[in-house]
Amino acid sequence: MRRNNSRRATQMADQIMHVLSTVIVQELEEPALQLLTVTGVRLNRDFSIAEVLYTHIRGRTAEPEIDQALQRAKGYLRTRLGKELKLRGIPDLRFHWDTFLEDMVYDAPPETDR
Repeated sequence: MRRNNSRRATQMADQIMHVLSTVIVQELEEPALQLLTVTGVRLNRDFSIAEVLYTHIRGRTAEPEIDQALQRAKGYLRTRLGKELKLRGIPDLRFHWDTFLEDMVYDAPPETDR
């Protein structure tokens, strides 16, 4: 997926992230999604796909359960995005575990003593 780095894409991604975070925490009554954190959203060039990055306090062991819950909630989340953002076309949501922090901790070069 080719990403869009324009100012408009950044603003739209921030708005999508805000709406999804709010809806997941305040409206969804899915136990698996409690304590889920939406960490970022990336849009493709034509705004038809939104990659939603997330983490959870239970770690990667909970990823399959969380992914299933997000897939079940996907339709509702897209509906809420449409109502909140008043978009012509609502992007398809694709959920991915955010590995940024894990990569920073586990892939960091070992510190050397001087």
